[in-house]
Amino acid sequence: MLSLDPLGLEWPCSLGSKDLEEEEGPWGGGSGPPPPGYFPGSWRQDVGLDCKGCPEGAEARAWTVYYYSLLQSCLQQAGLPETQDRSQVPRTGNMLLCLSPAWLTKVPAPGQPGEAALLVSKAVSFHPGGLTFLDDFVPPRRATYFLAGLRPGSGWGREAAELARDLTCPTGATAELARLLEDRLLTRQLLAQQGGVAVPATLAFTYKPPALLQGGEASPGLRLVELSGKEGQETLVKEEVGAFLHSEALGDALQVAIKLSSWRWRGRQALRLRPRAEVGMVADTVLALLEKLEEEESVVVEAVCLPARMPFPGSPPPGPELAVRICAVVCRTQGDRPLLSKVVCAVGRGDRPLRHQNSLPRTLEVALAQCGLGEAAQVAVVRRSVKAAAEAALAAVLALEAGLSAEQRGGRQACTDFLGEYGWPGDRGWGPESETRRRPALSPRPPPGPGVDFALTVAGGALTPVALELNGGLCLEACGVIEGLWAAPRAGLAAEEAAAAAPLVETMLRRSARCLMEGKQLLVVGGGGFSKKFVWEAARDYGLKLHLVESDPNHFASQLVQTFIHFDVTEHRKDEENARLLAELVRARGLQLDGCFSYWDDCLVLTALLCQELGLPCSPPAAMRLAKQKSRTQLHLLCRQGPPWPSPSLHAVPCCSLESEADVERAVRQVPLPGVMKLEFGAGAVGVRLVEDAPQCHEHFSRIVRDLQGEADHPGIGLGWGNAMLLMEFVEGTEHDVDLVVFGGQLLAAFVSDNGPTRLPGFTETAACMPTGLAPEQEAQLVQAAFRCCLGCGLLDGVFNVELKLTRAGPRLIEINPRMGGFYLRDWILELYGVDLLLAAAMVACRLRPALPAHARARGHLVGVMCLVSQHLQVLSSTASQEALQALHDGGLLRFNVFLSLEEALVPSEYEEPYCNVACAGSSPAEARLRLLGLCQGLGIDGPHYPVAHFLSHFK
Repeated sequence: MLSLDPLGLEWPCSLGSKDLEEEEGPWGGGSGPPPPGYFPGSWRQDVGLDCKGCPEGAEARAWTVYYYSLLQSCLQQAGLPETQDRSQVPRTGNMLLCLSPAWLTKVPAPGQPGEAALLVSKAVSFHPGGLTFLDDFVPPRRATYFLAGLRPGSGWGREAAELARDLTCPTGATAELARLLEDRLLTRQLLAQQGGVAVPATLAFTYKPPALLQGGEASPGLRLVELSGKEGQETLVKEEVGAFLHSEALGDALQVAIKLSSWRWRGRQALRLRPRAEVGMVADTVLALLEKLEEEESVVVEAVCLPARMPFPGSPPPGPELAVRICAVVCRTQGDRPLLSKVVCAVGRGDRPLRHQNSLPRTLEVALAQCGLGEAAQVAVVRRSVKAAAEAALAAVLALEAGLSAEQRGGRQACTDFLGEYGWPGDRGWGPESETRRRPALSPRPPPGPGVDFALTVAGGALTPVALELNGGLCLEACGVIEGLWAAPRAGLAAEEAAAAAPLVETMLRRSARCLMEGKQLLVVGGGGFSKKFVWEAARDYGLKLHLVESDPNHFASQLVQTFIHFDVTEHRKDEENARLLAELVRARGLQLDGCFSYWDDCLVLTALLCQELGLPCSPPAAMRLAKQKSRTQLHLLCRQGPPWPSPSLHAVPCCSLESEADVERAVRQVPLPGVMKLEFGAGAVGVRLVEDAPQCHEHFSRIVRDLQGEADHPGIGLGWGNAMLLMEFVEGTEHDVDLVVFGGQLLAAFVSDNGPTRLPGFTETAACMPTGLAPEQEAQLVQAAFRCCLGCGLLDGVFNVELKLTRAGPRLIEINPRMGGFYLRDWILELYGVDLLLAAAMVACRLRPALPAHARARGHLVGVMCLVSQHLQVLSSTASQEALQALHDGGLLRFNVFLSLEEALVPSEYEEPYCNVACAGSSPAEARLRLLGLCQGLGIDGPHYPVAHFLSHFK
């Protein structure tokens, strides 16, 4: 990220000159040296800021030293250690800050005409614990995401714009996008037309408007007058101004603001405030500004929104009325959806312009209370209205960008990833006055993204945010300042410590991961069934090159991959031999693989053996064998008693393997009853049963041996490994899934979900909730138990699904699935956390460490219920047909995950698997649960023999 604003300095900027490049001055960091000794503090000065092979002139180097000192000053004030110079022995880091354009180089990208790769030769890298290092990279590192601070014009602004243009890696900002979003008239029309966001009444006179402005008026209060020339327009201007100032669209506004509108005038003019009643004065001001117009520019006349008067309990305090500036960060998240990340405010006198740097930031609740609005319900209404308007603004921007060409965006991979600023007027029309002069503040920040200024006014008796403009804002900086207030350790401040930039960083890392994985060659062993169709769609979206090994020559995915290798992978007694044969086939076909993985239970051991043959990363085959056989998993972990402590043995459950009637007789003497009988290599809870005494054990064993002898009897549940069983102790408690991402033995991410009560005596899953409703300590216990059990089996690399029960004595292991979680889990985690377990598994298989949030925040709650053909055949053929459920899913009313075709689901109820899952979202578990219950009652899924309310009872 290249930060280019000359923070903390003031330069005059006149309205009269049009030669902005000459006028720009130090805005770009390249016209005049910075002030010496600006930052007080003590840090080393003899650090190597020069980049080998790219020497800087004296002035450019002075700016590099300036930015380095600025960084050290901020680190010092935050109580963090100063940057260490390790340029002689660099190590890698994910987040790199380049303080000079000389530290970056663009080189042509092979095979991608017109695009370039961005190389980093020197940077400051950031690490956990607040550590920063100054690193040199030889050879240079390739950037996989670039976010630049952009200012149109000369100096470093021009260099940053050139660096960001037409890159092969994802780009969060370009000069082309910045110019679009800094045109007040264009963005105002965009917000009103596409975002449904309220904007002030506006009259605009434009000369040869850009194509994007052509398309009619956005609303009755937004009028665009296209001029044939800049002279001889007196009559037209006076008529239009008079009609506008007398129109009802202005409401109670007493003043109007007049200014020039285009990216060229951004922050370089003093606006004119005129009384609404002075029609002639307003018209004369417009005519004077028309002389300065160039093509695609406008003169804008807009209503100054009256400030909302806050109700003070009792009499208002003495002194001037206060104004509030509401700043928010809204980021583009998974699926191009906007998400409001954080809100922070500034408070100051309402009779003068309020800027970030002349007021301390504070929370929305404190700011509104200081202005007289302290009732929690009213504050919540304001927060919801700001959230809706902010997210609608970014949605409108993303919709605009989706229709632009790569040239218009500044590159194929360029798009806006965040918006950042909002304002609320105090007395005398605070909103427009904010543009008179904004000075940068004294802290480094991510580059200025387009922000949104809102005036909070009263419309229809309600507080309503009115969007004034998109502009380069300081919101992330203000958020950083308020987060810095909690640098000193205190109790009970978890909410304040959440970083405003966290969703932005997640978006950067996600786009970076896509860049890293595009074009990777992966071998997939086992195509899976109906429920895994999403794999092939996701692979195409990520640009993965998949090669499939599959037993079925007519598998639907055979036409969706680069290479299809027809090979019988069902005979698991020959896995070692088959791994050698497959390795020979791969080499004979000349496949240059980056990785190999599987998400299908039956193929996990074979995949590990094949990776061993090909020298590709994977957990050891011995670990996969341990995890694959359920009794071996438990018995192995029972022996792992540490150190370290707590040991995995605390979570294992006594059990016995069953291969004959004699084994059953022995097991009932060793394992306390009641117990659970299940297939050693089973999946989907098929054949699992609660047994209370020895006769029930013998009866169930005989039934399984008779009914489920081989793969043909029930495909896809593991019978290719045989039909051996086990008996394990039944433990009381709530059931939970923990999905882990592990790389090199390190836990990178964990996601915990809660399961509803199963349908005894079988254990078919009924309902689930995510994120977990457990207390944080219990959630942490489950995560650590799952992680220790995986490590105890030797599972060091991969995405794993661990099923546990939380008992009064702590977590107890049900089983480990050494692959990505099945059913709805990948979809839910992607929806709630923006983390794709499939992409994470592919990255680990390519020996790439996924950069995932260690403590991901869920963006809501999902509660879902399973549908079974034995219980719902009639409704699945009518009110809850696949077509009806898909239509509700597409309309955003529910989430629909189908696992089987109806033909596959038509099996005896004793051995059936869930057909599908329907889920509802909500801002709380209670809201999601009530929506789901109502929907199930309406569709007929709920009934006396399938009581959905009971299945959801665990989630209260």
